[in-house]
Amino acid sequence: MHIYFCGSIRGGRQDVAIYQKIVKLLQKYGAVLTEHVSSSELTEKGEDVVLKGDKDIHDRDMEWLSMSDVIVAEVTQPSLGVGYELGRAVAMKKKVLCIFRPSSGRVLSAMIRGADDGSLFRVLDYREDEVEQILEKYFDELVKN
Repeated sequence: MHIYFCGSIRGGRQDVAIYQKIVKLLQKYGAVLTEHVSSSELTEKGEDVVLKGDKDIHDRDMEWLSMSDVIVAEVTQPSLGVGYELGRAVAMKKKVLCIFRPSSGRVLSAMIRGADDGSLFRVLDYREDEVEQILEKYFDELVKN
């Protein structure tokens, strides 16, 4: 299974430790095409210093998104890029799981929370100590269906 993980890069790297935990857990279920999002070496400036620029990043990520069987997005830290990826995933009719930590004090965008259709696009609130169980339950249901 190919998994596309979304998390904020240029929107802020405050949650990188959580991204690392999530990516490690996701690797039990398949290949995480975007594991670099969890790298503590990646800064808010992104990857443009190692690639040929924004166009190459966009095209590569859209290719990975297209290849993916499921998208998992940590959406607590607002990110234009993550929002864009989620919109494209919906257009591609991909299975999407968004997870959000209310303890952050933030309020999740209505465009994300309101997109939950109980089927292809799911939004779940979580506490950090619950992430393993949430992913396990989601992937167990995914495999059954």
